[in-house]
Amino acid sequence: MDSLLPLLTVIFLVGNIILAVVLFRRRSIPDETSEMPAQMLGEMKGQISEIGRSHSDQQKAQAEQMAALSKRLEDSLSGMSQRMGQSLQSASERTHENLTKMSERLAVIDKANTHIAELTGQVTQLHNILANKTDRGTFGEVQLENLVETVLPPNAYEFQVTLSNQKRADCVLKLPQPQGNIIIDAKFPLESWHLLQSAEDDAARKAARKQLGADVLRHVRDISDKYIIAGETSDSACLFLPSEAVYAELHANMLDIVEKSYAARVWIVSPTTMMATLNTVRAILRDARMQEQTAVIQKEIGVLVTDVKRLEDRVKKLDQHFTLAQRDIQEIQTSTGKITRRGQRIEDYDVDDNAPDVSLSGPAQDLLGGGFDDEPEPR
Repeated sequence: MDSLLPLLTVIFLVGNIILAVVLFRRRSIPDETSEMPAQMLGEMKGQISEIGRSHSDQQKAQAEQMAALSKRLEDSLSGMSQRMGQSLQSASERTHENLTKMSERLAVIDKANTHIAELTGQVTQLHNILANKTDRGTFGEVQLENLVETVLPPNAYEFQVTLSNQKRADCVLKLPQPQGNIIIDAKFPLESWHLLQSAEDDAARKAARKQLGADVLRHVRDISDKYIIAGETSDSACLFLPSEAVYAELHANMLDIVEKSYAARVWIVSPTTMMATLNTVRAILRDARMQEQTAVIQKEIGVLVTDVKRLEDRVKKLDQHFTLAQRDIQEIQTSTGKITRRGQRIEDYDVDDNAPDVSLSGPAQDLLGGGFDDEPEPR
């Protein structure tokens, strides 16, 4: 609306000027019927002047409004620029922080991908190992060796031992009599287990379970025939299955196979039950060592008692020597007492030079020539 006001003012001025021109021309043409009085022209000139002044005032007011509007616009733009700068800085900081976090997460993801790649390689390697019968047997043997070495002392076991029948056992547990050495052999019927896992219907699952039971039973019979030797090993052996899943399947759905293994005196063990068995063996070995130490202690106690008796005899002999020495000392003290008394008598005896020569008799003889009559006879 403010922008249209100057345009309307200009149009109004132009219209008044045209009207004035038309009136002036009509005045210059003689016409008796139409004359414009001079007073009307003066009024029109005044109105035009008034309109010009009003237009000037309006332009001035518009200029002031434009200046105020420009100042407000500059203030608004300055505030907006400052806010935009702050917002951009804050957004930049958040973006940098998010990028840093994203970089850290990408590093973690990259590390996880590396671990996954390594794990994939290990799984592939394990699959290749399990696909080969020889490598699969080695896998079971290594797992068995790790368990045995973790639980038992080094002198309680031995790996890859050749028996008297030229059969090589995976592990021999050296137990004292009457238990004897226990043989452990590692077996892994993987093919039949995979058939059981991939079975799609009940018939295929039944056939695969039957095949798995037959394979396990064949291993049980081999161990019973090869590794139970009278007078050399224990009357039982262990079949180590390096898979908890196969062990659970046997005890859940094939109890007849487990009972047949009991009858063959072959105990089927998994890694978990193998650990419990080895702890039992360790307790047996500890008891055996305690019994050995008890026998040694009893033997040492017997020797100690003999030494104590010998010491007692020697103390008695020493006491006898002390008794004899004490009696000898008492006798010596008696003799020295008599000698001392007789010496005192000699000192007290007064000899007269003019006295007649008489033979010594009586007390004088006892004093000078007498012996120690009251001393005991020598031993």
